[in-house]
Amino acid sequence: MARSSRRVSLDAPRGRGGVLAPRTPQPSRDRFGRFTEWIARNMGTPAFLLGLTLFCVGWIVWNTAAPVAWRFDSQEFGFTALTLVLSLQASYAAPLILLAQNRQDDRDRVQIEQDRQRAERNLADTEYLAREIVALRMAVSDYRNDAITKDVLRAELRQLLESIGPDPDAAPPAETNRDRSS
Repeated sequence: MARSSRRVSLDAPRGRGGVLAPRTPQPSRDRFGRFTEWIARNMGTPAFLLGLTLFCVGWIVWNTAAPVAWRFDSQEFGFTALTLVLSLQASYAAPLILLAQNRQDDRDRVQIEQDRQRAERNLADTEYLAREIVALRMAVSDYRNDAITKDVLRAELRQLLESIGPDPDAAPPAETNRDRSS
């Protein structure tokens, strides 16, 4: 039995076929779809139209100006082979374009769903942030109502001192610079 030239690594996971299963290259399922989109994109370009026009002009010129033995499409029958070639091209172009449009519709559908989910998340985040802002405002306004400022504290202390009256053991208040200046 011949050994596989491919080195088996024990630290990498095995594929679906196992370690010893031969690997046959699988064609991409999306390859034909990408091909149809490429065809659809290129069929509408000026280069394609110019190329098709030059092909038809070359066909007609060849089959009218070339020696009779070299002609392959008869002018007497209205260039039947050219008509068949163009019909064949059109008959393949229409389904390829429709396949490309279907793929684009599928991508658009997925994009719309992702946009909808993103919008829902953004709305939920916005509502959460709005609730948090309201909660912070309420907490700050409660704190402001409960907070004691310097002016409120001084006024309360003055009221308490006045209600107690003068302290007989206390020394008379010292003269301040304000009292001297007046």
